[in-house]
Amino acid sequence: MKRLCVFCGSNAGNNPVYRAEAEHLGRLLAARGIELVYGAGNIGLMGAVADACLEAGGTVIGVIPEALMGKEVAGRNVDHRALTRIEVVDSMHTRKARMAELSDGFIALPGGFGTFEEFCEILTWGQLGFHVKPMGLLNVNGFYDPLLAMFDRAVDDGFLRPQNRAMALADTDINSLLEQMTAYRPEPVSKWLKEDKQL
Repeated sequence: MKRLCVFCGSNAGNNPVYRAEAEHLGRLLAARGIELVYGAGNIGLMGAVADACLEAGGTVIGVIPEALMGKEVAGRNVDHRALTRIEVVDSMHTRKARMAELSDGFIALPGGFGTFEEFCEILTWGQLGFHVKPMGLLNVNGFYDPLLAMFDRAVDDGFLRPQNRAMALADTDINSLLEQMTAYRPEPVSKWLKEDKQL
């Protein structure tokens, strides 16, 4: 994996452990020579993971919709101005598609609706055979326990096949999660969609 996409909150959360893990992930990616791809944010966990990666000498690629450029939250720019590279796109959908195109795998740190949606959408794309890249939840402080339980419930109640459930990797330790992602071999799936624009 040469590039990893990280989905995470534009807030830092109430527990300092979330920021600490985001910073640890940023430093680890830099140390392993893995480029970070993310949503180009300068705030919350997004800013923390990017700053830590940059400070450790890593490469950070941000992808942001034009509508968010120049916006401010609590006096800080939403967009990060010190990235290795920033790509400005026309929409949130294009942003997600571009991040997916650039990346060899996906990790979700804690976050809110946007993070949940991004991770579940990339899982759906994998289920449909659009990509075969590993997808993992960094389950900091048990944050994703309820979501993982929901995935299991979906299997139990017949809404999700076990092989599709297995696509959602998870671990509380980033090194163990990266090992799972490196070893990931998806079940063969016939591609449901013929062209990217059908997503």
